[in-house]
Amino acid sequence: MAGEFSNHQQSWDNPALYAHIRVFFRPLPWEFFSGIGFYSEQVYDYDLWSPYRQGVHRMVEKGREIYIENYGLEDPIRYAGASREDSILASITPDCLQHRQGCSMVFTWNGDRFLGGVEPGECCLIPRNGHQTFLVSEVELTETTWVSRDRGFDIKTRKQIWGSAKGKLKFTKERSFADEIELTNRKN
Repeated sequence: MAGEFSNHQQSWDNPALYAHIRVFFRPLPWEFFSGIGFYSEQVYDYDLWSPYRQGVHRMVEKGREIYIENYGLEDPIRYAGASREDSILASITPDCLQHRQGCSMVFTWNGDRFLGGVEPGECCLIPRNGHQTFLVSEVELTETTWVSRDRGFDIKTRKQIWGSAKGKLKFTKERSFADEIELTNRKN
């Protein structure tokens, strides 16, 4: 998961349907959550300083499942570029986070990849285009790929309001940040 991903090939093959997007998952210091955490950014390739989605994530093992808790930032634009600039990344602190209730991603290993989706209950609510929507997210993750599809459905009509209507986004890892992950608190 720790890396920079791009759907360049998908965008190149079908530019009318898919914009060129970059997704970053930068590891946070162990002390941030007393465990493994990430800062994430999703940006259009042509405008790397204006992310359309940012978040902070805490990894929690629960039996055979891995939960990735999701947090928003109080002033997200202040942290734009943190995926590429260490000084901005270091300025993120736990007190600027807002927990996104009901929005954890739940992953399981199926033998050759992790499969994930938003936690059950249709409780990850996102206002969009004048509608209150619930998130449906599907993710497949390997060491070198990230395939995802996020969609928002109206909580009353259950009709899709936003997200991919043409299928999954297919990303390839262009750079790994795995060497930045601290698996234990090295101070102890």
